[in-house]
Amino acid sequence: MFASLPLTALRAFESASRLLSFKAAAEELAVTPTAVSHQIRSLETWLGVPLFERLPRQVRLTDCGERLFHSLHGAFLEVAQSVDTLRPQRSNVNLTVSTTAAFAALWLVPRLGRFYARHPNINVRLDTHCEVIDLHQDASVDLVLRYSLDDYPNLYGLCLFDECFGVYGSPEQVTLAATRTPALISVHWHNSKLYAHGWQAWCAQSGENWLDNSPAVREYDEEHYALQAAIAGQGLVLASNILVSESVASGLLVPYRGDVQVDGAGYSALCVPGRERHPPVRVFFQWLREEALLSGHALR
Repeated sequence: MFASLPLTALRAFESASRLLSFKAAAEELAVTPTAVSHQIRSLETWLGVPLFERLPRQVRLTDCGERLFHSLHGAFLEVAQSVDTLRPQRSNVNLTVSTTAAFAALWLVPRLGRFYARHPNINVRLDTHCEVIDLHQDASVDLVLRYSLDDYPNLYGLCLFDECFGVYGSPEQVTLAATRTPALISVHWHNSKLYAHGWQAWCAQSGENWLDNSPAVREYDEEHYALQAAIAGQGLVLASNILVSESVASGLLVPYRGDVQVDGAGYSALCVPGRERHPPVRVFFQWLREEALLSGHALR
């Protein structure tokens, strides 16, 4: 049934498709770029369709190439995971998770101790670079924790919770805000589609005229900087109910008019279909689901 499959050529194609480079594929496979090119040419001849567009200094998958890559990558991944389950278990297993620096610092890391207590042999490596990772192209990342308004039909996903924004401050600042206009703290959002004109929306709902009386809104590039400014008593912050949860639980921040909330987006855990069955990924998904329920913000 499988005797006629050109496995060497398929392996070269998967590597070149994932890396979008014949040279990088050659380095990964420990062969020459010419050998990779020859294998892919032979595969295209065998199939009778082009798989790559050869452009100056780069290659791009054709529609047929995209279809083959997605099915082949998932199949190779499942075989690799099956083989791993048959090997004697190593003392430590690495799990690479990509997310934002703010979500890692304010929600994930404070809870990771409970994960390690149950799974001491799994080492979670956090990738907090700002670039959005294409999981179909980057096999080094096991899963991503993503904040977005979008759906991801080509990925296996677990919806963790929806987010809303409220106003928080130190107990002293919240008390003072009842009698005078506070300094306002916010985050400079890199993607304005996710949350635009936040303070304006909150003030419109609450009826507060702070924007008319406050000299300026102090902006920070990251949520954890904005929360630290609020904890230090520098004003009131417009913040995510998810990311502020640890500071509220410890009493460092308290809500101001907690009934007034502005809708945000949602958090999801995502991976390439099939990877959710890999034991470290499976137990991490299960742990995330439990932590989302414990936080009281989980999607029902």
